[in-house]
Amino acid sequence: MTIDWVSKSKNVKLSVQNFVGGRRLATEGGEGMDKYGPRDGQILYRVSNSDAKSVDQAVANAGQAFEDGRWSKLSVQLRKDALHKLASLIEQHRDEFALLECLDVGKPISDAVNFDVPYAAATIRFYAEAADKLYGKVYAADQSNLSYELHRPMGVVAGIVGWNFPLVLAAQKIGPVLAAGNSLVLKPSELTSLSAARVAELALEAGVPDGVFNVVHGGPAVGAALARHRGIDLLTFTGSSKTGKALLVASGESNMKRLILECGGKSPNIVFNDSLNLDAIADAIVARAFRNQGQVCTASSRLLIQDDIKEALLPIVIRKAAALNPGDPLSPQTEFGALISAGHQNKVQNYIDSGEKEGARVAYRSEAPPPYKEGFYIPPVIFDNVSPKQMIAQEEIFGPVLSVFTFRDEEEAIRIANDTIYGLSAILWTKDMGRAHRVTQGIKAGWITVNATDKPLGGPGVGVLCIGGHRESGIGAEGGIEGLAEYTTKTAVQYFV
Repeated sequence: MTIDWVSKSKNVKLSVQNFVGGRRLATEGGEGMDKYGPRDGQILYRVSNSDAKSVDQAVANAGQAFEDGRWSKLSVQLRKDALHKLASLIEQHRDEFALLECLDVGKPISDAVNFDVPYAAATIRFYAEAADKLYGKVYAADQSNLSYELHRPMGVVAGIVGWNFPLVLAAQKIGPVLAAGNSLVLKPSELTSLSAARVAELALEAGVPDGVFNVVHGGPAVGAALARHRGIDLLTFTGSSKTGKALLVASGESNMKRLILECGGKSPNIVFNDSLNLDAIADAIVARAFRNQGQVCTASSRLLIQDDIKEALLPIVIRKAAALNPGDPLSPQTEFGALISAGHQNKVQNYIDSGEKEGARVAYRSEAPPPYKEGFYIPPVIFDNVSPKQMIAQEEIFGPVLSVFTFRDEEEAIRIANDTIYGLSAILWTKDMGRAHRVTQGIKAGWITVNATDKPLGGPGVGVLCIGGHRESGIGAEGGIEGLAEYTTKTAVQYFV
């Protein structure tokens, strides 16, 4: 049955409340802000900043829940059961969450239905299964002594997540934090406040005790309060490198809380001249550059083409991008939606203007009108003849802007790829295994994908890969068993008889 998402959106009741101690509470104490819908620019809801008292209350509830062991001392099997049930409940409420993500972010409803919701559920399922896979080491054992490594939950964890994938990013915190036995205080972005408290409600229904999973809404002041709170043992963050640096300072000036930071990126997509099917590669280039309107930290916003195939490949990329005209995010046929806010729309447009002023050539820009005049839309833009030192080549735009470079050989490709402050991810296309190994050894990035065929298949399941940013793309790691271990403390134990 086809869902009329426009009608459904008119009937949904949108409200933003904190979720503390197992119940919804009004946000109060700070200045509020109006949230304008990316789709049509109309007021979607109003959210108030929580005050210091609200933050203290959430941290106190999380701390009490941790100390009395209602979750931290629960058997691993019971924690696994609750997380599996939470994943199932998210799946059961697929349409509800998809609509909230679409309205809040401006992404196509089809993306929210087919990616965001199932990916969030799969992430929590992975950590449910990983909960009993943290194995310690035995250092020495004989008749009179035993020395071993012990993993224990960290305590109270604060999670601060970005606005581009609010449900998915929340799940990437919820899963490992709770699987390890910690308590959580989650702060969603003030730009996307709709889904977090609903997940917390479902967690309670799934069997996570009250006080274990708390949600506090607000802007930078709330994030700063969490970062400096002495009741927080670890802070996990997904967002900009600028904010990540501020969190490092806050940690050092408070209680030296541990940090996991997943920050910005300026990822290269490198195509060598031995690549096979240029048409298939162009599909992948467009998908990685313009997915979620380019609002992805791992977006491949720099396209590096070996010089002798540029004239063949670039026109195909432009033809593929031309199919991505902005459409109504609530239409199932839309493949390219809106940007998050008017402020971000202006920021992206300023980057586009700077590219032209600094001498890059606009190889493609759609002139198609947006579906709503007051919405926040910018269609894909492709720049050619980009200098590595231009702003659009160096800074994270977080929008639908692709910069094209050419290179002569492996050494130049590596040099251009590394010519940023970031080191989050990279993609390269080659069927030469030796070249693949040489280039991956040279690129400074925490996640590198090598496509040795024009139709890559398979790969590990959701949550399996352990990924961490290099340089100013972050510290710590997320994903996999190693990422789960980041949410525990390690203790060396010596036992003498």
